[in-house]
Amino acid sequence: MKKAYLLTGGNLGNRLNNLSKAAELIEQYCGNITQRSSVYETAAWGYEAQPDFYNQALEIKTNLSAAKLMQTILMIEEKMERKREIKMGPRTIDIDILLFNDEVIHEHNLTIPHERLHLRRFALMPLAEIAAGVVHPVLNKTIQQLLVECKDTLNVNKITQAK
Repeated sequence: MKKAYLLTGGNLGNRLNNLSKAAELIEQYCGNITQRSSVYETAAWGYEAQPDFYNQALEIKTNLSAAKLMQTILMIEEKMERKREIKMGPRTIDIDILLFNDEVIHEHNLTIPHERLHLRRFALMPLAEIAAGVVHPVLNKTIQQLLVECKDTLNVNKITQAK
């Protein structure tokens, strides 16, 4: 079994329901979710003229390779009617592979660890909640260290509602 850390997020429709639906589909097609962070709300990053996002980190155990996991995630996004019309634009769901075991992968459509993980507070905060001591295989720092050092000033707020 392989361990992967995913970040789910979205800012269209019922954001909590979309995160729950994504988690159900991940369990159905990718593997068992062994940990989930709280849900966090943050303003859009990059393309800012859009609604705020909800994000949640998931730890999964999977038999899939990283490439097959990515392919399956894209199918889940399509099933949830993700539209790719504006780069970094509004979306019902976005699922990123943040880490996959301690592997470093640079392929055409797949970079692991996620190339901007250490720059994004909205990814580091939920990930640190479930994987603070995990070491980034390129930067050789724990997720907690990366969060402390992150220069991203975007507000990231824990949602108190049910996961």
